[in-house]
Amino acid sequence: MFTSAARRIAASSAVASSTPKRNISVVQSLLHGSPEAKQAGDVEIQQHSKLVGRGKYIHELENHQVRPDKVEEYKKAAERYYKGIQSDTRLAVKLTGNWETIVGNQDTFVHILEYENYAGYDKALALVKSSEHNEAYKAMLPFLKGRSSQLNQEFAFLPTAPPHAEGGIFELRSYQLKPGSLLEWENTWRKGIEARSKWVAPVGAWFSQVGHLHQVHHMWQYPDLHTRKETREKAWQLDGWAETVSKTSQLANSMDSFILTPLSFSPLN
Repeated sequence: MFTSAARRIAASSAVASSTPKRNISVVQSLLHGSPEAKQAGDVEIQQHSKLVGRGKYIHELENHQVRPDKVEEYKKAAERYYKGIQSDTRLAVKLTGNWETIVGNQDTFVHILEYENYAGYDKALALVKSSEHNEAYKAMLPFLKGRSSQLNQEFAFLPTAPPHAEGGIFELRSYQLKPGSLLEWENTWRKGIEARSKWVAPVGAWFSQVGHLHQVHHMWQYPDLHTRKETREKAWQLDGWAETVSKTSQLANSMDSFILTPLSFSPLN
């Protein structure tokens, strides 16, 4: 559901050193999204994550493909593991949410965890592997037929929503961007989400840094699929939304939409 930044960074640095004036001009033409980006017209392309990212937290998106005949057993094991790490103050891990996919890849579960940047992730990972939480994690494995994880930053213009209970469904939209288009995507979607927010409050927006690269995700919550349909239709009446959709098709190689329902223990539900 959810591809190396090093090569793109090196390539950007090489071009910048040979044609600095041209590159600065290109960067300045793109950086007009978040407040951080507005103040950074003279920085190089490789600093894009500092320009568009909030920087304070790392969000891990875990994707579990579960055996169809073991879904209920998996849910019990997952609740034990995720509630356990959330309640362990040594880990300093915040559980953003836990969901089951109902439209999209079936028998697939999505878990989003929040860490205090990479140092917090390193610390939590070491503690989990050396504690009782490791046994709880292993208890989920017999029910899985596949799993993946991805580390993401939040977009600065849209911090992740705090825990709440509103009910309904969640939509996770994932985009595979063309390499080098993140800054332009940020600018485009900052305007687009601002428009959409008049009808529905977004849950969060993230871009990948480790794992499957050049991906962005954003999540929305609706009472039901009918309300989602009506809300999306209303969005076309807003200034800037059509431009956002058109630009997105130019910047992305592919896109996916998944409908999720929260698990009983999910902080976002």
